Amino acid sequence: MTDDTSHLRTIEQRLLWLSHWMIHNANHVRPKTDDIKVGGHQASSASMVSMMTALYFSALRPEDRVAVKPHASPVFHAMQYLMGHIPREKMENFRGFGGVQSYPSRTKDVDDVDFSTGSVGLGVAVTSFASMVQDYIRAKPWGAEVKPGRMIALMGDAELDEGNIYECLQEGWKHDLRNVWWVIDYNRQSLDGVIREGLWQRIEKIFDAFGWDVVRVKYGRLQRAAFEEPGGKALRDWIDACPNPEYSALTYMGGAVWRQRLLDDLGDQGEVSALIDRRSDDELAELMENLGGNCVDTMAETFAAVRHDRPTCFLAYTIKGWGTPIAGHKDNHGGLMTKAQMADWQAHMGVPEGQEWEPMAGVADPAALREFLARVPFFAEHPRRYSDAQVAVPNIEIATDREISTQTAFGKILDKIARQDSALAERIVTSSPDVTGTTSLGPWVNRRKLFAREAIADTFKTHSIPSTAKWEFAPDGQHVELGIAEMNLFLLLAAQGLSHSLWGKRLLPIGTVYDPFVHRGLDALNYACYQDARFMIVGTPSGATLAPEGGAHQSVGTPLTGLAQDGLAAFEPAFADELAVIMEWAFDYMQRDGDGDPDERTWLRDETGGAVYLRLSTKPLEQPAKRVDDSFRQGAIDGAYWLRKPGPNCSVVIAYQGAVADEAIAAAGMIGEYRRDVGVLAVTSADRLNAGWTAAQRERKRGNPAARSHVECLLRQLPPHCHLVTVIDGHPATLSWLGAVGGHRTSPLGVEHFGQTGTIGDLYRHYGIDAASIAATVDAMTDGANIRLAAAE
Repeated sequence: MTDDTSHLRTIEQRLLWLSHWMIHNANHVRPKTDDIKVGGHQASSASMVSMMTALYFSALRPEDRVAVKPHASPVFHAMQYLMGHIPREKMENFRGFGGVQSYPSRTKDVDDVDFSTGSVGLGVAVTSFASMVQDYIRAKPWGAEVKPGRMIALMGDAELDEGNIYECLQEGWKHDLRNVWWVIDYNRQSLDGVIREGLWQRIEKIFDAFGWDVVRVKYGRLQRAAFEEPGGKALRDWIDACPNPEYSALTYMGGAVWRQRLLDDLGDQGEVSALIDRRSDDELAELMENLGGNCVDTMAETFAAVRHDRPTCFLAYTIKGWGTPIAGHKDNHGGLMTKAQMADWQAHMGVPEGQEWEPMAGVADPAALREFLARVPFFAEHPRRYSDAQVAVPNIEIATDREISTQTAFGKILDKIARQDSALAERIVTSSPDVTGTTSLGPWVNRRKLFAREAIADTFKTHSIPSTAKWEFAPDGQHVELGIAEMNLFLLLAAQGLSHSLWGKRLLPIGTVYDPFVHRGLDALNYACYQDARFMIVGTPSGATLAPEGGAHQSVGTPLTGLAQDGLAAFEPAFADELAVIMEWAFDYMQRDGDGDPDERTWLRDETGGAVYLRLSTKPLEQPAKRVDDSFRQGAIDGAYWLRKPGPNCSVVIAYQGAVADEAIAAAGMIGEYRRDVGVLAVTSADRLNAGWTAAQRERKRGNPAARSHVECLLRQLPPHCHLVTVIDGHPATLSWLGAVGGHRTSPLGVEHFGQTGTIGDLYRHYGIDAASIAATVDAMTDGANIRLAAAE
């Protein structure tokens, strides 16, 4: 055994202890204010400790990036603690407020987390897209010096039930995926039971079909040595044939039961019996639990043997709860060692009482181990968080036709940028799940080409066949074409949106998707925002306005998603000039990384930056005359401005968002014939209006009575008797809260049910969001109020 191997075994035991003690402390030692179990997944951590030790302390280099299995987070935290990267108080407060997180988090933990995990399967799949982004960056002149790293996922076998993993595999095959390792903790136990027999065969076939190498790591060094002894082949055959539940149960029952079972099944009073009898009960249990994934020597050797860049899946057999008293029990996923079990195990692990948090407790030669840790390559650069200079954003203006839709305007804006030789144009990368042309990305792609590591000519162009789309792939291309899987789009945006931090090269990603299918990728969108990835997602076409397509293609709830999703600034402009202003702001906002102090003008923390969501439409609208005033531009960014300012005796305000602008304006004209001082409020972002309003309320609670948000400033001029009618081609709750700002009576109009086919006029009338319905709502609301007032008098 080499010195390095000896150190790896010591580290393995240190991580096993520290991770489990941290969980035990949180559940049984730390004072509790309630009776709820803190949890922490001791068994799931134990099964990963050997492979994580081998990976981080032997195989990895600083350029490598790892997504850690969510339930192995205690091992990850223990590793960072051992390296001196996080303080003890963070460990002591595991899963407590301000302590290390339940699952590794880029934004919540102080550890050097590469990819957040938690939503099962997403942390696995994102590594494939990260590798694709790495290839994209390295293909560009400004990114050629980036050293290629391996994108690695540590995953549980139960994660293979997640569909996004298989969507990701196919996408990786299309893009000639490389430099990806997936390490599967094949412990054959999930939360509720034991994995079906023979899963490993299906795993190998699936990965082989998509061009991956599969490395099965089944036996540890003790088992391999035993197989070489006389009678060893019979033992190996028995292990191979033993059902998963039986192996788990025998592991939990221990050495004496192992002995009886093996002698009953294999005892021959000869070589096999002698092999078993040469070992004590404890030694026999250690042998039978020495599967490949629980052997740090074997895992280190396995990782070191892979010297190519092909995607590789390591199927590492493990015992769930390995090395602990709860190993193998089918209930151990969420189970915890009792205080008595922990006390006995502490003695077994050689940790003196009172030294439970000591990183070097029980280590024979602490100085030698510290010297080894100091030269581990992976930790040579800490923390591995990079940055890149902000890209200058030139002024974005658009000369439009008399009528234009926001989707068409979006395509024209990108086409104008594509014509420029600018840093902004250089760093934009677009992507779409098989809807590139129908979301107006065609002009951008025609000028900037599609990305591929190897050039692929446009066959139609080669044969001189007329086509509006120039489908040319090249290393300098700036569009990544995806298959029709929205989860993949958002995972790609997550990886692209972290490029400045992961590789020190900033990208400005733009993804387009049909708006109703934003929700098909909602889990991945939330995941991307949780990582603080920076991107622009364009949902278009949207709403019932997509009338002939029917209810399956009409979005209702996406405005509420924009309102609720943290880390995402959502906009729904109605006019092309609004869109131009918002996109110019958005490209800058996506790059900000400030301290988050609120802007007292709006009470929004815009300096923190974030991702941006644009909900656009295919419905052409007559455009207003050219507007250059600051109030319009700032209002479009802040979330609203007065399209028609209310007069001093205003009794009605119509507030709209998005494609229903023309209906709201027409309704205002209709009721203006007999109602004075009608106001029309153009809302471009209910999200930002609402965020500023709630932030200002919190500030007032803190003792600042002067705090006023943008929407409060807009509405404070309205008299108390004024009525609000809000209208949106989406769920009416998006704007219904506006009445609460100043206590005004409000009638929210919108779409609450699945749509159907028809013309836009048909559907607008059906849902009551056309001009006549808006006017009728105003009359009913104000007439009812007058009747109530008269009755009261």
